[in-house]
Amino acid sequence: MSLDPELLAILACPEDKKNLIYVAEDQVLYNPRLQKAYDIRNGIPVLLVSESREVSDEVHERYTQL
Repeated sequence: MSLDPELLAILACPEDKKNLIYVAEDQVLYNPRLQKAYDIRNGIPVLLVSESREVSDEVHERYTQL
């Protein structure tokens, strides 16, 4: 499932208020500055700081190379 481009254009990280990268294959929105991922569940982005998860350097590299 993909997210609407208009929705992606207005979504921002709840921590630093900047743009997120959409990683369709993992169904996450990713903040490369903080190395945090926000899951997308049933097509709905879960943009809660308490629900975010830090990603490894390896995953960070993969996400930023897409």
